[in-house]
Amino acid sequence: MKLVYDVADKPKTGQIILFALQQLLAILAATIAVPAIVGNGMSQAAALFGAGAGTLVYVLFTKAKSPVFIGSSFAFIGSMAAAFAGAVSAQAGFAGIFIGACFAGLVYVVIAVIVKIAGTGWVSKFMPKQVIGPTVAIIGLSLAVNAVGDLQKVITVDETVETVPYFAIIVGIFTLLVVCISSVYGTKSMKLIPFIIGIVAGYALAAIFTVIGKSTGNASMILCDFSVFENMKIFEVPDFTFVHAIEGIKEIDGSYIASVAVAFVPVAFVTFAEHLADHMNISTIIEKNLIEEPGLHRTLLGDGVGNMVGALFGGCANTTYGESIACVAVTKNASVITIICAAVMAILISFFGPFVTFLGSIPTCVMGGVCMSLYGFIAVSGLKMIKDVDLDDNRNLFVVSVILVSGIGGLSLTFGKVTITTVATALILGIIFNIILSGKKKNA
Repeated sequence: MKLVYDVADKPKTGQIILFALQQLLAILAATIAVPAIVGNGMSQAAALFGAGAGTLVYVLFTKAKSPVFIGSSFAFIGSMAAAFAGAVSAQAGFAGIFIGACFAGLVYVVIAVIVKIAGTGWVSKFMPKQVIGPTVAIIGLSLAVNAVGDLQKVITVDETVETVPYFAIIVGIFTLLVVCISSVYGTKSMKLIPFIIGIVAGYALAAIFTVIGKSTGNASMILCDFSVFENMKIFEVPDFTFVHAIEGIKEIDGSYIASVAVAFVPVAFVTFAEHLADHMNISTIIEKNLIEEPGLHRTLLGDGVGNMVGALFGGCANTTYGESIACVAVTKNASVITIICAAVMAILISFFGPFVTFLGSIPTCVMGGVCMSLYGFIAVSGLKMIKDVDLDDNRNLFVVSVILVSGIGGLSLTFGKVTITTVATALILGIIFNIILSGKKKNA
């Protein structure tokens, strides 16, 4: 892939701001969704601040060589819920999720030390293209149901009124089409910001439908919730996690800390697998082996310490975002300056009520259309990794088949409070099958 802006390139100031906003829009929905799902008083603005702070830490540890944004991890939702459920108060719960994120971050730090000592040769041995390629594809495909679900969401104004998703689907597909046209037929400048163009166009169409829907009483056409602007504050300090954690630290004991560790540590090993897949994917896109330089130990340290910093402010354990990687792939803009600016922007707007509210008001169906392209690009980038794999060799064919079927089928494993995600399960199965089958020599 020929990049328009390489990792070390610096676009013009105005372009950087636009590109950064696009990155922010790409990761926004998932980043603020995690605190909303966990609940218990978690702040979406604080999660946005935490994602920005964590990303800056990641950029620092990776020597500004990896163009990836990190944000709230869905993998830890169950762990966070368990921390709140086992706490004697909400404040103790906040202390628990921060301590848990620190445990998860320490797992990455320990693995980073091991990698620094042992090297990275084992990565290519245990995870060759026939393993990592379909695994990356599964990262995108496993999210497909989320994109399609968002595409069909209508605002429920009155639960007694039946609504249909047709207008939402029209807006979502329209958004997707604008993104595609901007990227394929647009000018050089348009090709660098197709998601911004798509979101603006989709929002505008959704707003038109909403006005018509309210005037005609057609609830299915009401796609924008403008009521969120009514109680909006111009400036507000985010409800940071550490404020509550300090109050709740005195209410926790050794038993609770142990239970938090059990909830978070195993999941960290799962997200480690996804960390590997993400970095091998972005390495392919930018044609630079990040596993070797700046090194897997540095990406792990950046992710792990960024995890802790993000949780300190926003409560959410962070992870590298496939949406961010897909944004790089689609726009061919790998400039790390863009990532840094997006991180700073996330921090700044977390204090600015109107902007946070505006971003939160973007109709779900619009983001569904955008995510169809983002998740699709993740899947395709994974499939591109196996284009040079000899699939006439049954050894490779079975490995790829097992990963794709288990991943698309949604196979996941749960042990108590620990869930091995679909992506991690598919990767583990792929590694196991590849080890077993690689002992058989290729047929003549």
